[in-house]
Amino acid sequence: MIPIENIYFLLCYAWDKLEERRQVIVSFDATTNLLDLLAKVLINGCKRLLKKGVAKNYLAIEGVVNGIKGKLDISQTAKQHLLLRKKAHCEFDELSSDILLNSIILSTLINLCKTDNLDRGLKSECVKIIRMLDGIQSIVVTEKTFGQLKFSRSQKFYQFLINVCELIFQCSLLNTITGKYQFMEFFQDEKRMNKLFEAFVRNFYKIEMGNVFNVRRETIYWKLIAKKSAHKKYLPQMQTDITLENKNQKIIIDTKYYKEAFAKNFDSEKIHSAHLFQIYSYLDNQITTDFRTKEAIGILLYPTVNQDLDLEYQHNRHAIRICTVNLNTNWQIIVNRLKEVVFTSDTDG
Repeated sequence: MIPIENIYFLLCYAWDKLEERRQVIVSFDATTNLLDLLAKVLINGCKRLLKKGVAKNYLAIEGVVNGIKGKLDISQTAKQHLLLRKKAHCEFDELSSDILLNSIILSTLINLCKTDNLDRGLKSECVKIIRMLDGIQSIVVTEKTFGQLKFSRSQKFYQFLINVCELIFQCSLLNTITGKYQFMEFFQDEKRMNKLFEAFVRNFYKIEMGNVFNVRRETIYWKLIAKKSAHKKYLPQMQTDITLENKNQKIIIDTKYYKEAFAKNFDSEKIHSAHLFQIYSYLDNQITTDFRTKEAIGILLYPTVNQDLDLEYQHNRHAIRICTVNLNTNWQIIVNRLKEVVFTSDTDG
């Protein structure tokens, strides 16, 4: 089981929101679960927003006003005989906090209050924040809602809180009979944890080792020659999870979040064949331009399950390593281990 504090670190690295994490003080103890953690982050983040002032934007408003404001709608004004009452039907822009960003946060807080198993004290804190978000309308949040958002450079902190809201939404299941939400922790969902693990490792290297390596995802094409030009379009592309490269070296890392790092074969443990084929394909199908490509290192990186692994193999001029990182340990040990994985490769190369 990964400690809740480490889950928080994984999420913040995956979202590329380390600085924003430092701005939200959250305490942990042995009883803190993921739902309570996310609620604490959202509540404390909202307190910070309210202290600074929530985001506002100009919204197009249409209606009856005293006098004239903005663009006068002559037809509607005459039809309703408004001028006799010194009023007019106008269209104008008004600075408002009732924008989508704030509505998502408000709606998430409202839904948290309807969620089973949330700490009572946190529910009470949610209610207080809801009352302070005056003038903002709640909405029905869907997956598409998050896709509609655009953030300005000054809204990185908002982006962090929206990441939290989106995760709460993804893990919440509505009981249509009771109207209550059930929070489903995603630790047992291998697919979701695999995506989190990959994003965490990639951004960890970008943030912590960006001064040493250029860190990116890389598209690799199969070294197959189509017999007819029309056949070429059917060849799939490959994309690495993480490619690290500098003037001396190239490392390709493929992350795998599996409950078991080994496959069972007649009671003996073997590396997953599909995983080996994948890292081998990355290495073998690169366009060979210089020594870094010819001698590129491939690493399969797993979370530690039953044992730590550091297996090493050689294929032509390519080193292939199978490594693990223990996520159920002190965070600084995790940091040191991830650095060790690439620095050991650098030394070996």
